[in-house]
Amino acid sequence: MSILDDLSKIKENALERISKADSLDLLKDLQVEFLGRKGKITSILKSLKDLPADEKKAVGAEANKTRALLDNLLNEKTEGFSQQKTSSSFDPTLPGTPTQGGVVHIVNQVLTDICDIFHGMGFEIAKGPNVETDYYNFEALNFPPDHPARDMQDTMFVEHDRLLRTHTTPVQSRFLETHKPPIKIITPGICFRNEAISTRSHVAFHQVDGFLVDEGVTLADLKGALVAFCKAFFSEDVKLKFRPSYFPFTEPSAEVDISCFLCKGKGCQICKYAGWLEILGCGMIDPNVLENAGIDSEKYTGYAFGMGVERPALLKYKINDIRLFFNNDTRFLRQFR
Repeated sequence: MSILDDLSKIKENALERISKADSLDLLKDLQVEFLGRKGKITSILKSLKDLPADEKKAVGAEANKTRALLDNLLNEKTEGFSQQKTSSSFDPTLPGTPTQGGVVHIVNQVLTDICDIFHGMGFEIAKGPNVETDYYNFEALNFPPDHPARDMQDTMFVEHDRLLRTHTTPVQSRFLETHKPPIKIITPGICFRNEAISTRSHVAFHQVDGFLVDEGVTLADLKGALVAFCKAFFSEDVKLKFRPSYFPFTEPSAEVDISCFLCKGKGCQICKYAGWLEILGCGMIDPNVLENAGIDSEKYTGYAFGMGVERPALLKYKINDIRLFFNNDTRFLRQFR
């Protein structure tokens, strides 16, 4: 048997065993057995010096060709096993690592709920700047410079006649100047007052004002809108009480209480044992406010109302401290996911 025949059998054996190899260790053993310093192909190449010149050329060419073939196959198989070993550390059938997603803040949830209810009644949404002028925040709303009601606002001034708005009612003044009746608007937003922070008050709070201006608007229209809102937001069996009050921009004015839905009017700590909870102020828009905006108060009338957002949120979700809304404690906020 010639050396070429031996080389052919070595090649055939090597190809079969490499194709069936099922581990990196076995591939390393095959590389040593065939291509190592004492390997079968290496031994044939070393014996070339003892062969005749014509046979040496044929055997050398075939041996080198076989060596290159086996080397490439061993490298490819080794690389395949390496990639398989790397990817095997990831099991796509295992559950993913959970991430803590954010939640909509409870105040934003309640603000959206309030706006959705009034939007369903046909109210559009309007917004204004947080930094207001003294004119729109006070004077256009029937607050003269020496009006005692200004002292109730605890205003934070920025510079000159600019201030952080104390309510969202200035949006009403701006909107009335640029639009003609009929007007039906709610104005949600944040407000600021220089108050002591406690369980029931904060320097920053949210408010939703609403107003309707048209011909023939009456207190009955105002009452109907507020009753519908309270029943939709709190419960169908809630009761309302309108108490006479005073606001510079409405006349007549009233404050609205709802029956305490925790004690059902019997009296508890939340309602201070009165059986009623104050939630908003309202009234018919003062004719001076309409005239300041260039609207004929003889032809048009309107109503307005304003409510805080934190107060209804406290009541609806039985929260006893307004400061919890601003502490960014995720344990508290996730309860309202």
